[in-house]
Amino acid sequence: MKFIIAFLFLLPATGAFTQSNKTADTVVTPELNLAGKQKVWMLTYFRQRYPTRIEIDSNGKTVEVPLPNPFLIANLHIALSTDGRHWTPLNNNEPVWDHFMRDPFIHRSPDGLWRIVSTGGGSREEREKMGPVCLYITSKDLIIYKEEGTLALMKEAKNDSGAFAGNIWAPEWYYDEAKKEYMVFWSSSFKDAGWKESRLWYSTTKDWKTFTPAKVLFQPPYSVIDGTLLKDKDTYYLFHKEEEFGVLTGERRAIRVATSKNMEGPYTVVEGDLNKGQIAPTITEGPSVMKDPIKKGWLLYYDFPMADDFGVSYSEDLQHWTVEKDVSFPPDARHGSVSVITIEEAKKLLAAYPDKSVGK
Repeated sequence: MKFIIAFLFLLPATGAFTQSNKTADTVVTPELNLAGKQKVWMLTYFRQRYPTRIEIDSNGKTVEVPLPNPFLIANLHIALSTDGRHWTPLNNNEPVWDHFMRDPFIHRSPDGLWRIVSTGGGSREEREKMGPVCLYITSKDLIIYKEEGTLALMKEAKNDSGAFAGNIWAPEWYYDEAKKEYMVFWSSSFKDAGWKESRLWYSTTKDWKTFTPAKVLFQPPYSVIDGTLLKDKDTYYLFHKEEEFGVLTGERRAIRVATSKNMEGPYTVVEGDLNKGQIAPTITEGPSVMKDPIKKGWLLYYDFPMADDFGVSYSEDLQHWTVEKDVSFPPDARHGSVSVITIEEAKKLLAAYPDKSVGK
């Protein structure tokens, strides 16, 4: 029974999934023209369509509403773009690495190594002994990947009854240049479902071998998942998903932002101008932020998990956002993270994962 509960904690909904070997439908995508470009932007993601949407009625009862055509391809996918709005998936939107991976976060570390953390991994015995884990993977070239192992980041964090948290969801990392160390952060809950009373936690490391005990990074008045961090000038921006919904609270599943002058907080929630304080349409999650490649400002990415769609908004100040309309994303993309790569790296990826729909 403990194993079943631990496995269910990995899923944002309680509906069952089957790992799919479904081949991608023919993907009609914009041609990627690299002529004259010095930089290319990379979107990394997995693919999924939820089987159900979770709702809470006026009596507090959880209700699952079936959704059409569910499937899960929990592997690493890559798409490229030169404008941040139109994305061309590699390998016809099939995985670039056939290894289980949900919510993949991949960035280049200061030593040049690509480091990936993602939801999932670990054996039943490992979870029973050390609590939930996440995957840790590295790559030197974005073509060959190495599983370094699992990170039991919550092994020293227990509730009042001595129980482990049930999950580590959507881990990410941020490099602190001043301290020369990495901060890994994620969401965890001690309730019977990962979206209930969830908080953002963090741990630091200098070598990816030894980690400090987990501490709470962000504990707003609402349940929170899917944190991503950005620093601009002297301010840290913590984008996250408010995970509240139901007849009594209203639909609150969307992106918010909080700010702090210190990476480890405390963070103050910014009152956005959408849906009583949020900055992206509902129901959205998996935020990622980057500088706009074509004009001054920023782009905020998010997926619509219940509607099998992906979106992006633009801002000049990281607080006030407008939805971009002329965009195209890979079908069924979920929980993307964005990075900058060189033109040479982009060409190597195109050669490694050729596709007739991609122009070179």
